Amino acid sequence: MARRCAISGKGPMSGNNVSHAKNRTKRRFLPNLRTVRIMLEDGTTKKIKISASELRTLKKNS
Repeated sequence: MARRCAISGKGPMSGNNVSHAKNRTKRRFLPNLRTVRIMLEDGTTKKIKISASELRTLKKNS
């Protein structure tokens, strides 16, 4: 399973680690994913991975 938000589609980003001597090496910025259960219209539950910022947005709008 990919590290991707099921709602917003956020995924890993790439960038650089920068040392004190300004040496640059590649790194990845991973999204802050949480596994949550959501209730579907037919009464069943399903687990999805969503980002923490999207979870805050859902809680704010509900």
